Amino acid sequence: MSIIDARPNDHVVRSQFVASLDEQSRDWELVLRESHHRMKNTLTLLGASVRRDFSRAGKGDVSLAVDRLERRIVAFGRLYQLLSDHDDLPLIPAAAFFEGLCKAISEAVLEPAGIRCEAAIESGLLPSAQCHRLALMLTELVTNAAKHAFPNKNGALIRIGLARRDGTWLCTVADNGIGATGPLQGTGSRILEGLARSIHAHLQGEAGEGGTRVTIVLPIAAA
Repeated sequence: MSIIDARPNDHVVRSQFVASLDEQSRDWELVLRESHHRMKNTLTLLGASVRRDFSRAGKGDVSLAVDRLERRIVAFGRLYQLLSDHDDLPLIPAAAFFEGLCKAISEAVLEPAGIRCEAAIESGLLPSAQCHRLALMLTELVTNAAKHAFPNKNGALIRIGLARRDGTWLCTVADNGIGATGPLQGTGSRILEGLARSIHAHLQGEAGEGGTRVTIVLPIAAA
């Protein structure tokens, strides 16, 4: 093959390489935005917790309030470790991973706010990338519900489900709160949509007097 003949192929390879770099850049930007947004939410929740606990604490109860704050910071650390670790295994057991994640979310986010959590997780294997993106989305949905769904905390409950149905994984977050008045909006919504696109998933939502329910529909990758 002559040099002239090789140039078109070189151009194609170069174009594919540039496209791959662009995709990796967008992917990294998405994860970075999610990390910043998650940290903002964490500080907001911790700030509200500090104001609530210390405003109620008398002189003798300050040490108890400090202990509660310390336990919550440790719980957030465990949650972040789960969300940040990327296993070397190509496939991750869904039940063990998401049961651990739900426990960490409950300890860090829900229990301090007086919100109960129920989880029903089915067994199966998920590709590592899909598993961790799904975990980020689930955490965002639960945090969003904890922040906005329960102006009156009495009987507050969030149900988390992960099940295999008709060639898809269905990851559901449902609350018995006041019900969303419209579609998800803001930075969190854009991040959720970006994460969903990155794993070829899509979101389904419904809201009413009984609360809000959002489902992530993730096609099961062909073996």
